[in-house]
Amino acid sequence: MSSDSFDQPDSEHRPYVGALMRVVWQWVREQMYAGVVAAGYDDLNAAHVGLWRYPGLEGLRPSELAGRVGIRKQSVNDLLGHLEQHGYLSRVPDEADGRARVIRLSAKGRRLQQTIYDQAGAAELAIAEILGPRRFTQLHSCLELLKEQLSPSPATR
Repeated sequence: MSSDSFDQPDSEHRPYVGALMRVVWQWVREQMYAGVVAAGYDDLNAAHVGLWRYPGLEGLRPSELAGRVGIRKQSVNDLLGHLEQHGYLSRVPDEADGRARVIRLSAKGRRLQQTIYDQAGAAELAIAEILGPRRFTQLHSCLELLKEQLSPSPATR
């Protein structure tokens, strides 16, 4: 990087790949949340829906979930408390370590999870339509390769 690149305003720099991926990810999250609300889950906010990351919440410890989504354990527990109060899940003792708790989805929580996954699929289809079959297949293949090759950070494990 040359020293004169520091003299250029931010608007003159091309966005990095990470910034571009973030914009797309935010759009996907907005689509998922809008679909969840449209499906009648009006007792949730975007932060609740944002807890769902592939492959889901079932069996996770709240501390693992906090690391996965990159927020404080207290914040995760507040969000889980709301979900628990509204009948989406329960936190039960971990069979491997009775001091720890794990998340168990209720039938209502599994329906919500399916709705979230359906909305994620709809967002993916919209992206596929924008890109067309060839470019979408290339994008998907490239992202799979990156997922396999890049070491996961503690927050994504």
